[in-house]
Order: sequence, then structure tokens, then C-alpha cells
Amino acid sequence: MNVNMNFLQELLSSIGRRTRGQASRGGKAVTPSSLARLTSVCETLMHPGGEASQILIAQEALERYASLDEAGRLAFFQLLAERYAADPAQIHAAYAQYRDSEDNASLERLFSACEPRRQHLLRRLNLCPGGTYELVKMRADLLRALKEVPELAPLDADFAHLFASWFNRGFLVLESIDWNTPAAILEKIIHYEAVHAIGDWSDLRRRLDPADRHCYAFFHPATGDEPLIFVEVALCRGIPDSIQTILAGEESVRPDEADTAAFYSISNCQAGLKGISFGNFLIKQVVQELKRELPNLDNFVTLSPVPGFASWLAGERENGRCQLTDDAAASLDGDRWAEDPKLRDKLSSELRALAAHYLIDGKRDNGLPLDPVARFHLGNGASLHRLNWPGDTSEKGRQQSHGLMVNYLYELDRIEQNHEAFSREGTVVCTSDIRREAKQGRARLRNASKADA
Repeated sequence: MNVNMNFLQELLSSIGRRTRGQASRGGKAVTPSSLARLTSVCETLMHPGGEASQILIAQEALERYASLDEAGRLAFFQLLAERYAADPAQIHAAYAQYRDSEDNASLERLFSACEPRRQHLLRRLNLCPGGTYELVKMRADLLRALKEVPELAPLDADFAHLFASWFNRGFLVLESIDWNTPAAILEKIIHYEAVHAIGDWSDLRRRLDPADRHCYAFFHPATGDEPLIFVEVALCRGIPDSIQTILAGEESVRPDEADTAAFYSISNCQAGLKGISFGNFLIKQVVQELKRELPNLDNFVTLSPVPGFASWLAGERENGRCQLTDDAAASLDGDRWAEDPKLRDKLSSELRALAAHYLIDGKRDNGLPLDPVARFHLGNGASLHRLNWPGDTSEKGRQQSHGLMVNYLYELDRIEQNHEAFSREGTVVCTSDIRREAKQGRARLRNASKADA
């Protein structure tokens, strides 16, 4: 029976790939269907049935969902949120029973009553081959809809709850990506690169082929050759301070002569897995892999963007909380510093002080740093090691951070300690130089406020 079921699943998977491929090319293998028909299929899927029939029904439901337009998908999400919620009457009855007996059996019934029906539906949809990845894409649609219809948040919470179990660390597979990796995966690396765009295949080869370049990705058995997240690494002598130097690949280093591994790009690949943490596992495992392969490595650092800095500084200036000197303001606003070393010298101390203040003192309402990259690395146990200005002179770098980049340092014997300090108290572990610059930045903002008053 197991052999037959495996054969059936492989057959259905093959058919599903062909039909989805034809649909993406404009073919008619998947017939567009109404929301009513999709609803009927989902209700059928909720009833008990044999495994083979359930797989076929789940396959049909996912295909019919894929054929819906944006309005149809929104209506489907609203249906799940409203008609597939938990039944209040069943919850009250189960709670009354638990209150009277307080035994494990009644507690289990209470848990079951509190679970929304849509979680059961999502598990059933996951039965068919390729179902997991289709549900990841479905959640990506939901997240887009959620911006306009916040009432769908409970449905998103159900997706996140299930994905946290389906994509836990035990299921993730770390793979090394190099120039010999199958082209289908390399194409995805080009497509999903979210930090420093890969221009063409030659650009990709510069990042993967040399001996001083590494790339690692997490995969999941249920998503096949779709990477979940990947990191690009450059081996260096000394801690790097410029992304252009790394991307150009002009300064090759023999791996056995390198003392630093620089993580210069980390890209999450699946929008539908937002909020599911992979990055902390990825970095820690890659550090272990590299240390085992190259014991000569002493430093594990990032060369990270600061994507929120430019918009934060613009807001501070607009509100009168920050006043730059005339030379600094003119140089910053027109990006003139990128071509003129003298202007960079004039602007450097002001910009670095404000950046240090932003990274250490800039907080959201929940007490975490304003900058998303800072939240990620500090939350993973790194420390704020060095500010690099200018570190990224590309148009994107100038727009999002006025060219600023940061080295976050991962020290193997301090990761857990730093993580605990950040998680419990919001402590940003950093060097004394950066803390001193942050103090100067705070003083500049106070002086600007007094002058404005």
C-alpha cells in the first residue's frame, strides 16, 4: 500500500507541475472556476475520506485557488476568516466540561474546540504533492491583502502557526551553492537576491566561482529546489569596509590566508514565510561550517546596509530635531560627497555621530531598534562593531543610508550572552568608539532642539 501511495503521489506531483507550468504559459490546463466551486471543494475536503481521494481533492482546491483573480482570492480569504473560525458554542461547551472535571481528556477537547476550522483545512490542502509551497504562495497573497483588510489578521496567524511547525529547524537542509549547482537553482539565486542585485550570469559567477567566495542556502524537503534563505560570504584579510570592493571581486584572497569571513548579503526568498525565523539558524550554522573548514578564520562579520537611516534622518531634519552645518547639508542632499573627498571629510563626523545615535538609541514602540537589519543581527547575538562611511556608493546605498554600512560582529563565545542582553533589556552591544559617537549624536539633536525653541 505504501508503495502504491508513493507512486500515486509522484504521479500527481508530475501532473501538478505540468498543469501549473501550462497555466503560467497561458495554457488552458487549469480551468478558471468560481469562488462557489472552490468553497464546495474545500467543504468536501473537510469531511473524512480515503487518502488517495483527499489528495485529489486538495489538488483541485489549490488549482482552483490559483485560477482566481485578486478579488476572488480576497473573497476566499474573507470566507476562511469568517466561516472557518472556531465555533463559540463548542468552545463554551468544552470549557464548561473542563471546568467541571479538569482532566486531560476535557482539556484536549477544549484545545480542539478552540482551534479554528481553517487550520484543519490548511492541513488537508497540504496533503497533495507541492501543497506546502502552494500554501506558502497563498500566504504571500494574504500578506498583500492584509495591508488593505487588517481584519484578516487571525487568518494570517493561523498560517504563521502552522508554518512555524512545518518549517522548524529540524526540517531545514543547509546546502552549499557554487558555480556547479544546477542552473535552475542558480536562476533562483539571481531572482531572489534582495540586497545587492545580480546583474547577469557573469556577475553571479564572480560571487560563486572564486575560492574566496561562498554561498549557503537553506532548503526544505517540501519545497524542492526553492531556497528559503541564502547568504553570500567573502573571505578577506581584515574586516572589509566597502561593498563595491567585494562585489568587484578584484582583491582575491587564498582561503588559507584569510582571517575574516564577511557575510555581505542575506536574502529571504519566500514572501509567504515572513516572520518565520531562518536567518539566525543560517548564520550560526554557516559560521560553524566555515570554522571547521578554515580554522584560520578569526573574524565572522557582516557588511550590512542600514536601510532606515536616510528616511529617519530626513524626518529628524524636517521636524527641526537635527540641524546639519551648511556644508554638510549641501553635500548630503546633493550626494556631492560621493565625488569629493574634501566634502566627505567635512561631513564624516556629523554623519557618523547621527548614525551611531540612530542605531543605538533609535527605538520602535516595542523598544527594539528602528533599523530592521540591526534588529536582525543584534537579536541573533551579534555586536555593533564598526560604522563604515562611505561603505556603499551605489545609487541604492546613497538613497537608503547615505552610503553608510555597518559591520556586525559574531563572536562564537559571546553570541548567547549578547542575545540574552538584547532580548531581555534591549541592550545594543557595541564598541566604545561607537558609543562615544552616539553620545555626540544625541548632543547634536539636543542642541538642535534648543536652537529651534
